[in-house]
Amino acid sequence: MSKYFKISILLSLFLLFANLGYSQIIAPPRWTIQLSEKDLKVGDEVKIVFKAQVPRDWYIYSNDFDPDLGPMLTELELSQSQGFSLVGGLKAINPKKKYDEIWEGEVTYFEGTGTFEQTVKITGTNIKAEGFIGYQMCTDVTGQCIPFEEDFTLTAQATPSVSSSTAVTTEVEEMAETEEITTSTDEESTSTEELTPSTNQERSFISLDDEEEQGGLIGFMIIAFLAGLAALLTPCVFPMIPMTVTFFTGRAKSRIGGIRNASIYGFSIIAIYTVAGTAVAAIQGPEFANWLSTHWIPNVFFFLVFIFFAFAFLGMFELTLPSSFVNKMDAKADKGGLTGIFFMAFTLVLVSFSCTGPIVGSILISSAGGALLKPILGMFAFSLAFAIPFTLFAIFPEWLNSLPKSGGWLNSVKVVLGFLELALAFKFLSIADQVYHWGILDRDIYLAIWIVIFALLGFYLLGKIKLPHDSPLDFISVPRLMLAITTFVFVVYLIPGLWGAPLKALSGYLPPMATHDFNLFENRYAAIAPENQLDDVPKYADLLHLPHGIQGYFDYEQALAAARRTGKPLFIDFTGHGCVNCREMEARVWSDPQVLKRLKEDFVIVALYIDERYELPESDWYISDYDGKEKKTIGKQNADFQITRFNNNAQPYYVILDHNEELLVRPKAYDTNIQNFVNFLEEAKEEFGRR
Repeated sequence: MSKYFKISILLSLFLLFANLGYSQIIAPPRWTIQLSEKDLKVGDEVKIVFKAQVPRDWYIYSNDFDPDLGPMLTELELSQSQGFSLVGGLKAINPKKKYDEIWEGEVTYFEGTGTFEQTVKITGTNIKAEGFIGYQMCTDVTGQCIPFEEDFTLTAQATPSVSSSTAVTTEVEEMAETEEITTSTDEESTSTEELTPSTNQERSFISLDDEEEQGGLIGFMIIAFLAGLAALLTPCVFPMIPMTVTFFTGRAKSRIGGIRNASIYGFSIIAIYTVAGTAVAAIQGPEFANWLSTHWIPNVFFFLVFIFFAFAFLGMFELTLPSSFVNKMDAKADKGGLTGIFFMAFTLVLVSFSCTGPIVGSILISSAGGALLKPILGMFAFSLAFAIPFTLFAIFPEWLNSLPKSGGWLNSVKVVLGFLELALAFKFLSIADQVYHWGILDRDIYLAIWIVIFALLGFYLLGKIKLPHDSPLDFISVPRLMLAITTFVFVVYLIPGLWGAPLKALSGYLPPMATHDFNLFENRYAAIAPENQLDDVPKYADLLHLPHGIQGYFDYEQALAAARRTGKPLFIDFTGHGCVNCREMEARVWSDPQVLKRLKEDFVIVALYIDERYELPESDWYISDYDGKEKKTIGKQNADFQITRFNNNAQPYYVILDHNEELLVRPKAYDTNIQNFVNFLEEAKEEFGRR
């Protein structure tokens, strides 16, 4: 739930920066390329170190995961080598690792700084390495992925004897005396501390600032705040309200004093809970967060923790702290003064632990792997919601008379939370199962478990199931009946998923569709609209494809000619094999019947893959006016076309043209709002009809 909650909060920011992406070129990272040693001699093994400074909110893929998975791996290509031989391949140094649900596999990547090393053996005194390092840079903020190549020329000299010193030069500064190895691009030579990309454009990055990060934290804090409100309804918290009122009644000699005491009480509750979040935040670093999110040990542990608390909520056993410890805290509260108020707050936290422990644990587990402030702010929001009512009752003790009496309805709240804990526990087991390919929790098995759990919850709400500590239920209240109806509606929604229904609203919780054994929905796209037949054979159709049975082209000129013959506008899809968000747009937006029918019937579609490495015949090569480089492959020519024609180099990127190659509407970037995409297509159709 938290993933889509945060997405809904940040949607407006996504759209804003997606629009800013129009007519703006995103520059690549800054690279430093140098040898690991300064004193070189023939026979030595040294490393060429490639270090990238990745812009904030972006990442580059590494090269040590399955190359057939989808994303573009970082690779080193040498067009000229002299005075050395390669030892092994390009090695990524300590990349991060995660399971990517879009690609349905484990990928490695770098954020902030990325380092690669290529070991070489010195074989001659004159050393020269010329080539490029190719890679893909992506961001989850705006859904863009961009392939880049960093050209470099590296020269150095080695001595045949051990005692001789090494003179290192660059192509431009051959006579300079320096101990620093330098590199040169096609346009200019720069020091290894600042290797500049071979472009004639200034750097510009589309990234969100602190405001967007705060937006994500706000979404998480809202969830934590609501969890704090839910904790107030648990059986071991609700009875503490009369105790609080009794403690503060007549304690202060004035209204101001009463407000002060109550405020200190509430602040103490917040402080005690927030310390737990601070302690968790203090031990979290990038490596720990990566391990925590992907390794089977923490995920299985979290699964067991949730199961343990679910059984406690369902009434299998009671969670209690040692009575001697609680009594000591309570005795200190009787001493009076500010210390007494603090220990009264401590007593509340301890006594309520039986019910708040699982909820607090869920918040801390949810925040694991986040930024330093995330668990702190999560615990603050939770404890704020938890503390406000107690503070108000401490200020206004007379409110006690208006409360309903504690009873069986509170145990029902705890049981409902137990069912939810039980269902959510399987998400952690699913992560471990996907990463390590155990095959024990495929999508259909996962759905069957959820259907049973929520069906039992529905029957419990109707009074058909009794659990320990439940009070006799003479009738069903209207709110309880409405909750039961909602639960059964959710169960009915889940059932088609057993036969392959996509259940897009739950895609963040469910295992990938590839793990589903029985799928009756594979051909559903053909029923939405028949496959559009083409009047000629598309070029490169043996290499490239379009999703959902869409028939289209992969060459711009061929597609433009087809658009003119058929009298339809031309829809250009700038995409890539390694573009995660291109796949997400296809799965979440293009698959919608409103969108798919229009794409198949109203447009000629051309998919221009910007990372396709197929090399064209030499007669089709050309020198780009943008960067002066020769474009030999399909991908390089498509990328150059996107930059020079539309002043954009990010994917996914959608452009609709008329037969004169003029824009019909403003191009569109990553946006998973289906109605926005439908409006985009409709506006283009209407404008095309007017021309």
